[in-house]
Order: sequence, then structure tokens, then C-alpha cells
Amino acid sequence: MWAILALATPLFLGCGDDQAKGSGGAGGSTSSTSTTDSGTTTGTNTGSCGTGTATAIADCVEQSRYEEDLKFIAAPRPPGSAHHTAVRELCAKRFAEHGFTVEEHDYGSGVNVIGVLPGASDERVIVSAHYDSTDASCPGADDNATGVAGVLESARVMAAASLDKTLVVACWDEEEDGLVGSDAYAGRAKQQGDKIIGVYVYEMLGYVTQEPNTQTLPAGFGIMFPEAAAEVAANDNRGDFIAIIGDVSMQVGVDLLDQYAEHYGAKALQLTLEADQKNSPLFGDLRRSDHAPFWERDFPALHMTDTSNFRYSAYHCGSGPDVPENLDHGFSTAVIKATVAAASDLLGVK
Repeated sequence: MWAILALATPLFLGCGDDQAKGSGGAGGSTSSTSTTDSGTTTGTNTGSCGTGTATAIADCVEQSRYEEDLKFIAAPRPPGSAHHTAVRELCAKRFAEHGFTVEEHDYGSGVNVIGVLPGASDERVIVSAHYDSTDASCPGADDNATGVAGVLESARVMAAASLDKTLVVACWDEEEDGLVGSDAYAGRAKQQGDKIIGVYVYEMLGYVTQEPNTQTLPAGFGIMFPEAAAEVAANDNRGDFIAIIGDVSMQVGVDLLDQYAEHYGAKALQLTLEADQKNSPLFGDLRRSDHAPFWERDFPALHMTDTSNFRYSAYHCGSGPDVPENLDHGFSTAVIKATVAAASDLLGVK
């Protein structure tokens, strides 16, 4: 789900249909590429799994583990449902198993699951995704079981590394109701004076296609982002990339993610908003993802997305069920590896 606006015209919509509440260097390992069943080029490991460089940490990501978690998570899980509770408990259990100090952040209407792994510095980098789904009939595989499974696998491999700064992993609640969980956490973080230097939000990682004219762009996109629009057009409007959407204060994190996406064979489209754009009312739809509450508090943040309904007709189960069988797991794994590497660089690999 991407969200970008140009002038007064809504561009990339977010996952939830409501507005946000509130005010709301590559390492030494190498990789080659392979092709998934859908034709998407993804990274494969040729370096060794380890902890000495950002890519060595990322090379520990296992697609089979990701897929197993995805298949479990991908069932309807609106807040209050049994499966919503089960996924929340899974986040807490995994974070604890990997050595994180776990908090179930009960903010009143919902519960975020937060894992903290302290570093030598109290500067924090957050890797996160929302775990709720839209309603009792939609499995929400792409939105956002892909993201939660990505967080669980990221937490596993990054916990084994020696990192200078503090790593925070999070499963946000009530994203579909207006970014309620992430807004509660970001507000508390601002009050506490937390030193957040980067936020990575996984949001819909799995739907890609090599077919021409499968990627649409909203009216006005070319005015705000002419180079990106030209890049999509030059690729025959194929929906075969991950969009990386960040603000200017997160530019280093955006550049790292873009760099590592290329390293792992996941095509990326980079978009950066200026400080006067990220919270402007003219960019209201941009606030429909869990990075937006952090932007509101001037914390650097980005989210990555397969662009939701601008590519995927089963978004929110519109044209059919949003199920794992629709998705390209090799592509998702490459994006997770790129994010692990980027976040590890930002955290400082020892």
C-alpha cells in the first residue's frame, strides 16, 4: 500500500480506508539472481550466513521460514478475533525466543507487541508491520501477513548480530482502523524523548507481475514524480517492483534500502518527500500507513509496498481472496533481505 499525493489529487492510497488518527554500505558478501515461478528476479545467497557485515546478516534470512509464518498468519484477524490474538501471541513468543525484551503495549483499544534489543547506544532503529486485517472474511495474506512474517524473520536473524544501536521490532495493532497502534506508540516515544533514528515499515510485500500494463499510476503522479513515472512507463507499466517511500530525514535509510534491493535482485522505485510535504493536508492519503505517525513527530521513517490496489486486484479481497497462492515469495524474501541489510547498516554492524 503506497500513499502519495500530488497537489489536491490523491495518489497512492494506503492500506486502511480511514485517515490516520491524531495529528497525525553494502557488506562483503555477494549474491547472484534466480527467477521465481512468476518470472520475478530475486536474490539468492552465494555469500555465507553470518554476522560480520550487513549482507552476511541478511543472507541468514530463510524463505522457507518466512513462508511457514506467512501461511499461518494469513487468515482473517480483525481486532477481537481469535486469530488476531493468536498472531499477537506469536509476535510476543518469537521476540522473546530471540532474546528481545518484550512489551505488550496496551494503549486502550488495542495492543502493540514491542521487542527491544539494547545496543551500546540508545539510538533506536525500528523494523515493523501491522498484524490486524480488515474483516472476518479476508485472509489478508499480502495485507499484511507478508509484513508480519517479514518482521519475525528479520527479528530472528538480526538478534544474532552485534549491533551498535538499539534494535526495536514491532507488530502494530489497528492499522486498518486508522493507524491507531503505531500512533499510540509514536506519541509515547515522542513524550519519552526516544532517540529514533529510523523506522522501517513492511506493508504488502508479495504481489508482483511481469505482465505489461499491470501497474497503474494515479492522476497527478507524473507531476510530483516525473522521473519515477517515466521509469514505470519505460518498463511497460509492469508491476514488478517494490516502492520505497520515505521522508527526507530518512534519506540515508531509503538509499540503503534501494542499494540492497538491487543487491538482492528486487527492483525498487524510490520516492522521497520533503519536510514540508510529508504532513501537508495536500498529502493526506500518505498518512494511511504506519510510518505516518512517526513523520508527524518528526521521526525519520519509510515504508515499502507493492502498491496495493494500483497493481493487486485482490487488495482487501476486492476481486477475490487475498491468499498466499497469489504472491511471489521469492520477491518478498529479497525485500526482507534488503531491509535487514539496510537496517543493520543503520544500526551499525560490529
